[in-house]
Amino acid sequence: MKISVGLPTHHVNAPDEWCTAGAIAEMSRATEEAGAYAVFVTDHPAPDAKFMAKGGHHALDPFVTLTVAATATSTLRLHTNLAILAYRNPFISAKAIATLDVVSAGRVIIGTGAGYLAPEFAALGSDFEKRNTVTDEAILAMRAVWSGDPVTMEGLNFSAVETVSLPRPVQRPGPPIWIGGNSNRAIRRAVELADGWNPMPSPARASRMLRTPPIESLADLETRIGDLRVASEKAGRETPPDVIFTPIGYDMFSGDFPDASKFVEDIAAHAAIGVSALTINLPGDTRSAWIESVQWLGAEVIAKIGS
Repeated sequence: MKISVGLPTHHVNAPDEWCTAGAIAEMSRATEEAGAYAVFVTDHPAPDAKFMAKGGHHALDPFVTLTVAATATSTLRLHTNLAILAYRNPFISAKAIATLDVVSAGRVIIGTGAGYLAPEFAALGSDFEKRNTVTDEAILAMRAVWSGDPVTMEGLNFSAVETVSLPRPVQRPGPPIWIGGNSNRAIRRAVELADGWNPMPSPARASRMLRTPPIESLADLETRIGDLRVASEKAGRETPPDVIFTPIGYDMFSGDFPDASKFVEDIAAHAAIGVSALTINLPGDTRSAWIESVQWLGAEVIAKIGS
């Protein structure tokens, strides 16, 4: 089981503790030393005040943050969870991702989704209603430009004629793309365009705000994984996309450590239904406390399950 650990750089109210190059580097090295597969960061360039008041969070720029993590580590994968491609021109995204992949010697994972925060789209000049089409276009455009060949392609918001962008990513044909979201559209996008599918725990009460169907139990997840496999068969895909998930009940932005034995058992239960990677957030009110959490994860969980 692969474990991707969230860097707590959403704590922008205390940048010296969490957001400096030194802080990011120290947390990334600790995560690598713990045996984790990756670190991840999220993407909120322009959230609105209403979202923040309801428990939303800020985020550092994902590509800058992961570049700092890259320079402090050598094996740790660098994971966007999730970068919203519909916020950006796809050729700008392709360049940023390829640059990070070159800088890190081929360690990038692009988690992406269609997005759900309409005011953020408006602030960025992006079309919320067309976000699914734009996301699909972006993946196709990025994969085309990563080939290194001239790209001629017409999109909703761009017109590329014999466009060439170098360097190519180290990973060929490009970094793995994991699609976030619980919907049938997200499943279809993962099957047709990507390498992994990343559903998320989502209570029914939050479905409207997050614009995604609920997953409230392991049984719900197993049902949706079955839907993924059916969609893969219908599309003629021999191997379904990898499944990435946040273990239900382990949203640990705050609180105490769970029982390690129970945690290992729950991870095994996720593996048994076809989950191959987990995204984990860890507690810690200070950077040193957070690093202790990472060390606990390495010693009490990762060492017992492999990663």
